[in-house]
Amino acid sequence: MWPFSWRKTLAKKPELTAEKDPPDTSEKADLGASNNSAVKKMMKDATGSDFESLQTRLLDHVLASVWVRKGKDQNDAIMATIAAIAAIKPTDGLEGMLAAQMVATHETVMECLRCAMSPEQSFEGRDSNLKHAPKLLQIYTRQMEVLAKHRIRGQQKITVEHVNVHAGGQAIVGNVDGSAPSPSKAASA
Repeated sequence: MWPFSWRKTLAKKPELTAEKDPPDTSEKADLGASNNSAVKKMMKDATGSDFESLQTRLLDHVLASVWVRKGKDQNDAIMATIAAIAAIKPTDGLEGMLAAQMVATHETVMECLRCAMSPEQSFEGRDSNLKHAPKLLQIYTRQMEVLAKHRIRGQQKITVEHVNVHAGGQAIVGNVDGSAPSPSKAASA
């Protein structure tokens, strides 16, 4: 678990820090208390939410699922994880929660595959990891489907590919919305 360290990482990023108004870099720095608009925008982009408490909670949870190898830069892992969530482009809090779950699922499946391929791994360990990976990939696929369904919000598009009109028949070509014509349109027809 990485309590508060990701906030410190964001506060230290030179490309995100405003020179005239440096953010608080204490361990419990509150991003909302800083006037750093770049950090606030990045947090909004990553979580889809304007609420700092939701932003913090989502990032705490997803970063807790990320495993960093010894000797690797923890700050890079934090920034890469936030970028992965932002790449999903959540538009609201619900999409932000789903994006966090998707990144956590991805991290977990990649860890299963990494462990399975480790030369030190026992046969049972390799077998267990290789059994879990496809299940996690199915979960990830379902998460993507839920996200896509949420984004279309019930809109359906029907595409007709082939139309056969026989002698004496009629066909309408163009967009049909299915609503009844207004009385003024019906009278003019």
